[in-house]
Amino acid sequence: MLHLRVISPSQRTDELVRMLEADPGVTHLTVARGVALDPVGDLVQADVAREGANKVLADVKALGMVEHGGITLGPVTTVLSDAADRAVRAAPGDPTDAVVWEQLIKETHEEASLNATFVAFLTIACLLASVGVATNSPVTIVGAMVVGPEFGPLAALSVALVRRNWRLARRSVIALAVAFPVAMVITLFATLIWERFGWITTEGVIDAHNVDFIYEVGPFSLVVALLAGAAGMLSLVTAKSAALIGVFISVTTVPAAGYAVVAAAIGQWHRAFESVGQLAVNLLGIVVAGVLVLELRPRAGNEAGPLHRFQRAIGMRTPFDR
Repeated sequence: MLHLRVISPSQRTDELVRMLEADPGVTHLTVARGVALDPVGDLVQADVAREGANKVLADVKALGMVEHGGITLGPVTTVLSDAADRAVRAAPGDPTDAVVWEQLIKETHEEASLNATFVAFLTIACLLASVGVATNSPVTIVGAMVVGPEFGPLAALSVALVRRNWRLARRSVIALAVAFPVAMVITLFATLIWERFGWITTEGVIDAHNVDFIYEVGPFSLVVALLAGAAGMLSLVTAKSAALIGVFISVTTVPAAGYAVVAAAIGQWHRAFESVGQLAVNLLGIVVAGVLVLELRPRAGNEAGPLHRFQRAIGMRTPFDR
């Protein structure tokens, strides 16, 4: 379940409470009159079945609580209550399959921010990848995969495409389009220094067969990217964060960027271009898989699925329009 906390203007509290009482997926409803100081108003709290949260949030927002009050929503880890069990059963759909859009957009919005921390993590990951290529070390390559933060903006882009949130899409694209070149340029300078010291040689990179998978683009490059993107999006929408580690170490986005830099630094341009191709395939595959997972997931009873959206697009009336 999710815990809903609303600061409500006093003149709208009764309407808010009636709306929450009428929703079968809401329970543990409490009201504290006049306790909110900033913004001034009443405090209304309730527990909401996850599969009914989208409708509840839409109804609360329609009352102007965003503009004149405040809404917070967070997970509840343990609930021992028959009333809560009844609310979960009454809400349409399965809680594991439910996607709380407002929550997902907020989470991915933060992950898609272009800031010094994001650039630093991506740069460190690219440097690790270049070291892995230079030393023929798959273990170091795996470390670069885990450190790389690129899945956040990719997941945000998938969400943005499904929700037609072009502001979030632009934010995600900018984060990737700026951070990757910056990280690769810094890695290039480091690689040139290593080459000057003789730590990297053309023969050493050519003979580093343990990391050939990074630049060799094949059908399984796309297959792995699609599977990893699907697993990553599922882990986000179901709060199974442990699965993200498997996603990070299964795609070669950051390693491909690192390999491209090393190959370019030593004049192996064909491998550099192949690595860039590998990077593009992985980025595209993750985004496509994320979109497919969000579009094809099971729907709650009050949410239109792909068929209903298609019917609306061609002008057909659906049960959701009645």
